Amino acid sequence: MTQPNPVLASPTPLWQRELAEAVKDPAELVKLLELGEEWLTPAQRAAEAFPLRAPRSYIARMRRSDPFDPLLRQVLPLAEELVEAPGYGADPVGDLAAGRGGGVLHKYHGRVLLVATGACAIHCRYCFRRHYPYTESIASRAEWQEALAYIRARPDLEEVILSGGDPLSLADRRLLALTEGLNEIPHVQRLRVHSRLPIVLPSRITDEMLSWFAGTRLRPIMVVHANHAQELNGETASALSRLRDAGATLLNQTVLLRGINDSADALAALSERLFDQGVLPYYLHLLDRVQGAAHFDVEEAQARLLLAALSARLPGYLVPKLVREEAGAPNKTLLQ
Repeated sequence: MTQPNPVLASPTPLWQRELAEAVKDPAELVKLLELGEEWLTPAQRAAEAFPLRAPRSYIARMRRSDPFDPLLRQVLPLAEELVEAPGYGADPVGDLAAGRGGGVLHKYHGRVLLVATGACAIHCRYCFRRHYPYTESIASRAEWQEALAYIRARPDLEEVILSGGDPLSLADRRLLALTEGLNEIPHVQRLRVHSRLPIVLPSRITDEMLSWFAGTRLRPIMVVHANHAQELNGETASALSRLRDAGATLLNQTVLLRGINDSADALAALSERLFDQGVLPYYLHLLDRVQGAAHFDVEEAQARLLLAALSARLPGYLVPKLVREEAGAPNKTLLQ
């Protein structure tokens, strides 16, 4: 009689399958969205410098035959990315100078950021780390001990922020190991995760993910990243509800992007949709001036006018803080 194999491999989680099946070929994206052929060659050229990546479930929220769809514009490589713009660089927020080894970035008092991975579910074309040297700077599994030692030696550090790339692109077992290490450091009180996945790949919010994120004494905070109300649908509502039910505080960061959300109507709709799904607007970032993203920039004067319009039509708790991050500054610069 044949005995069952005790070491059967568990099935691959849906989110990992979706991650593996993301669209990476500009030709496929152009075909899926029924765009004109004139968009293909520029997209292929720009993708050579910064590859395309977009989950199919995210692409499904885009309008067909509309090259100016606000979700598509966030992921479609454009010829403008190859134009060198004065004042734009590879490290616009001073991450490299803030590096302390083992993936640790220490910029601000009381909290430290850990670059856990260079992988993302989506390659946003305005990404401020599109040129970041992840191979040299991320915390490998072995180097997490170095990061934990750095945190342990500094009693003023009460909050650890997991970033990347996107930390939720890592397997739960790896994140659990890191969280268990943080849980043993008495002065660490809060665990903050910055992730785009609850928005672009909501299937990532699983029982296993929630167990390590909200299963320790650390206060869990999830900062998601949505730029347009069209990104939020029933699937994101379900994922965000699960995070909230697990005890996580939910905040959103938005980047102000020309041609995507640079209107009071778009920003107000985003704030209201976020609140409907249990998320408070947190920051509205001016673009970090990374080389390749100058075409997304919105002038500060226009941003202030947009914020004033939002303040006039929304309750205060739905108006995000308008900020700019400046290399070497002790905090984000508040522009209100």
